[in-house]
Amino acid sequence: MFEFLPEVGIRLPGRAGTLRLGMDERAAQWAVATVADVREGWVCGADWAFTAQYDGLTLHAHGDTRNRNGEYEDVSGLAYITLTRAPDALAATSGCPVVLHGIDLFGYPAAEVLDALGGALPPLPSLVAPQWGARPPELA
Repeated sequence: MFEFLPEVGIRLPGRAGTLRLGMDERAAQWAVATVADVREGWVCGADWAFTAQYDGLTLHAHGDTRNRNGEYEDVSGLAYITLTRAPDALAATSGCPVVLHGIDLFGYPAAEVLDALGGALPPLPSLVAPQWGARPPELA
């Protein structure tokens, strides 16, 4: 199970530990590599990025972000974590739940998930990086 921990990061499956916002690249990749094969990636404005596939899910992470235009603060360490359904697994359910406040985010239709979360859904930046204020740059 992946468990989103607002303003902290994401708890990885099994005993892999927690992928924490602010951790350095080596520690982040090492944590993920205990459960999945890590592949280098690239994200504009980030010094490092990687992806990993796990049981029908794709984890994307990047860090050490720099903003030349002053639209948001520079962030040292892990700045962004996302989990998406792998393109080849969209029609099937994942064998691994993705949980926020005890609710499986990919296990039910979106409308039901939103109803179940109600007011418990934290603002998006708390799931990304607290340094970004109102919205992360990719969503501004």
